[in-house]
Amino acid sequence: MKTILISFFILLFFLSCSREVTVTLPNASHTKLQQSSFEALPDFEQEDFAAVLGIFLKNCQTKRGKALYGELCMQAENARNAKAFIEENFIPYRIENTKADNRGLLTGYYEAEIHASYKKSERYKYPVYATPEDLVVVDLAAIYPELKHYRLRGRLQGNRVVPYHTRKEASLQDMNATVLCYCDSPVEKFFLEVQGSGIAKLDDNSSIYLGYANQNGHKYRSIGKYLISKNELSKEEVSLQSIQKWLLVHPKRVDEVLNYNDSMVFFSKRKQGATGALGVELTPMRSVAVDKRYIPLGNMLYLHADLNNTKINKIVFAQDTGGAIKGPVRADLFVGNGKNAQEFAGHLKAPLELWLLLPRKTELSSNE
Repeated sequence: MKTILISFFILLFFLSCSREVTVTLPNASHTKLQQSSFEALPDFEQEDFAAVLGIFLKNCQTKRGKALYGELCMQAENARNAKAFIEENFIPYRIENTKADNRGLLTGYYEAEIHASYKKSERYKYPVYATPEDLVVVDLAAIYPELKHYRLRGRLQGNRVVPYHTRKEASLQDMNATVLCYCDSPVEKFFLEVQGSGIAKLDDNSSIYLGYANQNGHKYRSIGKYLISKNELSKEEVSLQSIQKWLLVHPKRVDEVLNYNDSMVFFSKRKQGATGALGVELTPMRSVAVDKRYIPLGNMLYLHADLNNTKINKIVFAQDTGGAIKGPVRADLFVGNGKNAQEFAGHLKAPLELWLLLPRKTELSSNE
C-alpha cells in the first residue's frame, strides 16, 4: 500500500510539472499560446526546409521582418542546414482558439483575373477605382492607444466626418477617384475586391497588376451568407463557384446581391504580382492572410488542416490580412493564380490548427 501511495504522488508531481502553461504575446496580449514541440507538428519532417528558409529571408527584407527576427536574419543567410536553423532558433506554440474544440478555419484565396480596358465602352463599363481623393482615414491610436489596430474611414461633410459611400451609393454617382481601368463584369470586379489583388488583362493584349490600396470603411458582409438566408443556396453547397454560377443564372439580381456587401476595395497599380499587407510578393501555398489583432504580420506559422481527408501540413508566413479573416485560429491561404488556383481556393474550407513559431529569445507573459 505504501508503495502504491508513493507512486501516486510521484505521478502527480510529474503531471503538475509537465502541464501546459498558457502564455501571451507582448504585442498581441489577447492571443493565448501553449508551448509545444516540433515533434508534435504533423508531418513536420516532410517539410521543404530550403524553400522555407528562402521565404524567411524574403520576410527579413521588410521592416517588420527585421524587427521580429533581428540577428536571426543574418544567421539565416549563412545557414547550411535549413531544418537545423529552424529547430535550433525557434519554439512552436499552439494558438488557442476561442471555440471550445480549439478548431479554427482555413480558407483559400487567389490572384483574380479580369478583362479590362483603359477606355470606357459598352462592354467595358465597370470602373476599378484608385483610392478616392475625398476618403479620410483617421488613425485612432494617436488618441486611443488601445485602438492601434483600427482606422476610421469616412469623408468630410462640412466639419464632420461621415461614413464613406457604400458599394450601392458609389455605383450611382461619379466618384472622386481615378479610374485605373474599366472591366466587363461587375461579378468579376467584385471577386477581385474579395481577393484583394489581381491581374487586369487589357484589350490591347497587355496586362497590369492591381493591388489593394484602401477600403471604404464599411464592414465586410458575406454574399454567400446572404444567399443562404434567402434560401437560394444551402450552407453545404456555398463556394466561390456556386455563388458565381448563381449570379450568372440570375443576372437581374446581381446588383441586389453584390450591394448587400457595403464594403468596397480600392486599388493601385503594382509592378509585380499579388503583394500582401506586409509589402512582399505573396508565395503560393506559403503566404497566409491572418487577423493581425491576434497574429502580427511577419510571423512564421505551422498549419495543419484536413480537407476531405487530404492533409495540408506546412510552414507558412503571415504576410497579408483580409476583411473576412477574424479570430486567432483563422487563416486564408494564398494559392496562386489561374483557373486551377481559383477552383482550389473556391473549395478550400477546412478545420484548422495553428502553431506560432517564435524565436527562442521571445519574451512571453505567463497567464498564471
